[in-house]
Amino acid sequence: MQKVLQTGLSAGMSATEGLHSSKPNPVDPSFNGLESLLPEGFIPKKTTQVILRCKEGEIRAPCMNIGGWSWGDTATWHWKPEELPGLKEAWKMLYESGINWIDTAQAYGSGESERICGDLVEGLPRDSFVMQTKWYVVPNVENILSPTHAPTKMLKDSLERMRLDFVDVYLVHGHIHASSLSQVAKGLAECVELGLTRAVGVANYDEDDMIKLADELSKYGIPLATNQCEFSVLRRHPEVHGLIKACRERGIVFQSYSSVAQGRLTDKYTVENPPPSSHRFSSYDMKDIEGTKQVLSSIAQEHGVSTAAVALNYNIIKGAVPTVGVRNVKQVQENLRAFEWRLSNDEIKTIDSVSLEGKKTALWQQG
Repeated sequence: MQKVLQTGLSAGMSATEGLHSSKPNPVDPSFNGLESLLPEGFIPKKTTQVILRCKEGEIRAPCMNIGGWSWGDTATWHWKPEELPGLKEAWKMLYESGINWIDTAQAYGSGESERICGDLVEGLPRDSFVMQTKWYVVPNVENILSPTHAPTKMLKDSLERMRLDFVDVYLVHGHIHASSLSQVAKGLAECVELGLTRAVGVANYDEDDMIKLADELSKYGIPLATNQCEFSVLRRHPEVHGLIKACRERGIVFQSYSSVAQGRLTDKYTVENPPPSSHRFSSYDMKDIEGTKQVLSSIAQEHGVSTAAVALNYNIIKGAVPTVGVRNVKQVQENLRAFEWRLSNDEIKTIDSVSLEGKKTALWQQG
């Protein structure tokens, strides 16, 4: 699965099309990014929660979740088994801080990420963490021969790997499934009715498809809880084209993955030390985003935080729940610095002035 995902990204599924050599496309200066902000009095805290709607009740989750794509993945992230103890330390720090929402997928590490998730939460009270995984939508035997029941069958496999009775949230990994939206809705409804998941959502859906699926789910009395798409300072497409606003208006939690542009918006990578070519989301040459990095770095120094913390604070107050990849304690410490303060409107304007709109493709980054 992980190799199929990486092959798809290299073929143009990510936000920068083709061979990922696109030049940056700045956001139109006339676009008012302040209109997207959460109320000015809002300051993100580790205790801040969002509400994910369910058919019965609701799920309260933190305003940041932990991305498990790298866990067990060798195709993109070159995971090594000896990293597991460090990850367990990192998870313990996050969990004790109240950041207890994990995001994984059937495709991540070809199922190994889900197994690692099971290791991380083993022995914890089931109501003390939020687990989210994604249906592997790439056409395979199950998805082609059993388009309606495939989500259920594959979720049962996920639960076996995680050693859980249910997940809290189950997402459609992207709108590249062979089944129709009505079949997808029926399959997700089956997962809810069987008690395999509490809430359902999507990833990489554009506004039109998101609304259509939400309408189909409503026939079963099930709300669409969330939509997860790439969003960062280097890809404001979901904000500029109204997806975040549409989510907010409909009570759909918008999650942003690649929130620090796969490391480009951290202190780790530079022009002299660029990220690996496998990091394909917002895959711009580092020299083309040097000005953006300098602005974030300058603001970070003023606040005494990391560049990543500035990028994450930006996402949160724009109305996104960032999904943040974590593999060690140092990354956790940097990411947690995104809380307990807020960028000023003037700082947001400055960041907006050097931000990028980003792109989408027909296959994947529809958001």
